[in-house]
Amino acid sequence: MAAAPVWSVDPRTGKQREQVAVEATAQEVDAAVRAADEAREALTDRTVRAAFLRSAADELEAARDRLVEAADAETALGPVRLTGELARTCYQLRAFAGIVEEGAFLDVVVDHPDDTATPPVPDLRRYKIPLGVVAVYSASNFPFAFSVAGGDTASALAAGCPVVVKAHPDHPALSELVAKVIRRAAALHGVPDGVLGLVHGFDAGIELIRHPMVAAAGFTGSVRGGRALFDEAAARPVPIPFHGELGSLNPVLVTEAAAAERGEAIGAGLAGSMTLGVGQFCVKPGLVLAPASAAGDALLKSLTDAVSDTDPGVLLDHRMRDNFLAGVTERAQLPDVATPVTAGAGGEHTVSAGFLTVPAERLTCEGAYDLLLEECFGPVTVVARYTDEAEVRAVLSRLPGNLTATVHLSSEETAGQGRGAELLRELTPLAGRVLVNGWPTGVAVAPAQHHGGPYPATTSTSTSVGGTAIERWLRPVVYQGAPEALLPPELKDDNPLGLPRRFNGRLER
Repeated sequence: MAAAPVWSVDPRTGKQREQVAVEATAQEVDAAVRAADEAREALTDRTVRAAFLRSAADELEAARDRLVEAADAETALGPVRLTGELARTCYQLRAFAGIVEEGAFLDVVVDHPDDTATPPVPDLRRYKIPLGVVAVYSASNFPFAFSVAGGDTASALAAGCPVVVKAHPDHPALSELVAKVIRRAAALHGVPDGVLGLVHGFDAGIELIRHPMVAAAGFTGSVRGGRALFDEAAARPVPIPFHGELGSLNPVLVTEAAAAERGEAIGAGLAGSMTLGVGQFCVKPGLVLAPASAAGDALLKSLTDAVSDTDPGVLLDHRMRDNFLAGVTERAQLPDVATPVTAGAGGEHTVSAGFLTVPAERLTCEGAYDLLLEECFGPVTVVARYTDEAEVRAVLSRLPGNLTATVHLSSEETAGQGRGAELLRELTPLAGRVLVNGWPTGVAVAPAQHHGGPYPATTSTSTSVGGTAIERWLRPVVYQGAPEALLPPELKDDNPLGLPRRFNGRLER
């Protein structure tokens, strides 16, 4: 493996800024994984884990100005957006600290022997244990929240799993800075530096997923890249769980009644959602089913006005910019596809927002128009104009799995009149989060959140956001007939750790 230099690049100019590191060799990947494995013991104490996570949040906040400056230099996402994203990252670190302290994630169940049951029940004691070293593949579009200290890392550490991060090439300098901050927090609690490894380079990412001591992986990125790693994880002599977030179209359905009631507001809201962050959100609405009617025309006019007023923006790197421009051009060349506002180059390094329209009928059968059912990363969306409910059903039946699906209903439809409930049921199989009268951009970090969906949105049924993300890095184990003296404290009758548990069929808190 060649040790090529790793450069920090300014997306505003495309120029290299500084050499950050070199691509990791196979030997360096092996060293990082082994150091992580040796740090496992330091994470066995839940009190230490919780304190470590809180200190990580504190240290990130203390370094905020330097981190935001470095992130903006490499991503051009802007200080306001990045400051908010860093705050979100610190919040989720502290949220996982609380989850660790509470202990419910361990799912402790104790069943004493019952000879009267059919068949008889022996002494059974079940809980969850950490899998081991977790490989995390950083995302380009969330340099804090889905990167070195992001949700995958935070949830894995909370589960008791050390992490080796494959840094994203769009923000290598920031990745190095954040890793140093997290290691500084670890040292405050006697946790070795190896608890968070960091490697750079494409080949290093392949070596990482193949390493026999890596027990699971988390990924956020493209369908192509994620699927390649997913296949590597499955092809190992001992396959491992691969929790990948790949691509999502995030369909939106606007009913005729909703368009008639508030079409202008829906058009303006759509414009704000699809252009937020220059369209670089995994939950950007990429396909909108809107009525081919006067009400739909009003929605489209509002969308046109709002998108036309959107300033050009910088994408995360020039490769993404090239792909965006090529993708928009290819889609716009299809027959019957119109461009009320043409997306494209806004300048030498920027892109301008726009949208396409197409008769929904074109999307009901396989063919060239399938391209419009694929994600195009950047500030563009496709509005499919439908003439009846049959066309809506036909298009929905052809959609792949998504992170989100949204329906905009009228006030009567939300009150239970019309097809509101039926439409909700039709959208539910398509996505992990179903919205009513809202917009998918913005993923709250909350206990009830689910950020995942049917393939290709994700490769598993788990979430990468919210408290239950910790479940990805755990496995259940049950002890049968084990003497009390040999049991771990989590499973002893007197519950010395005060854990929530189900004891002989009764839930204890």
